[in-house]
Amino acid sequence: MEPIIPEAERSPEPLDTDKIIYHPDMLRANDWILKEYEAPSKKLCVFVPCSKKKPYHESPSHKKFDRVIFDIAKLEDVHIVTFGTCGITPRELDMQYPFMHYSFMMGKCNVVRIKRDFIKLESERIAAYLEKTRRNYIHRIAYCIGDFRTAMEKALKIVDIQVNIVPRETTIQKMLQPSKSFIFNSLSCKEYLQDLSDSITHALKLPRRTVGIKENLLVDDTDWYII
Repeated sequence: MEPIIPEAERSPEPLDTDKIIYHPDMLRANDWILKEYEAPSKKLCVFVPCSKKKPYHESPSHKKFDRVIFDIAKLEDVHIVTFGTCGITPRELDMQYPFMHYSFMMGKCNVVRIKRDFIKLESERIAAYLEKTRRNYIHRIAYCIGDFRTAMEKALKIVDIQVNIVPRETTIQKMLQPSKSFIFNSLSCKEYLQDLSDSITHALKLPRRTVGIKENLLVDDTDWYII
């Protein structure tokens, strides 16, 4: 696959600061996705948040998401699209520059102006991608919390396309941890993954499954199961 941005054309600006959302290569790569990229046609598109580990699909969190998604749905029926700090990144592009090369995590940013700008920019990108792929997917699910969820919700006020956002608000309220720096808890927890599972079985009209955790095993990317 040809690089989105040839090496000779890449900006010398660093990819590890809170200015990442304004980085010229991140802007250019997202512009390419929204204007040039051709998305596949699938039964289901699942939007998942970006991760610290790159490429995203090799991160512990994405492996857990995949375990739930693909224990239910067929590989050929699902398109995974990562969003967040990276903007919009279809899975098949997550090894491309600059998506493989930045290190700043928007979830840890406390600068009000940057968080505000991120939500505005990301909601516009999501809306543009949804419009671009209006006829590509039958069902759409967004698995997100925090600012990423806010951006997804704002996008749905821009474009009239249905996206089922999970976890459910009732589950989020149940999982709140006010004393922690990230109050919403982790998307890798069993309760949130159950909501993801339920959204997939509902969309595909399949029997409900139960997400659990095997006993007496270390918590890693292999201990989740679905029955």
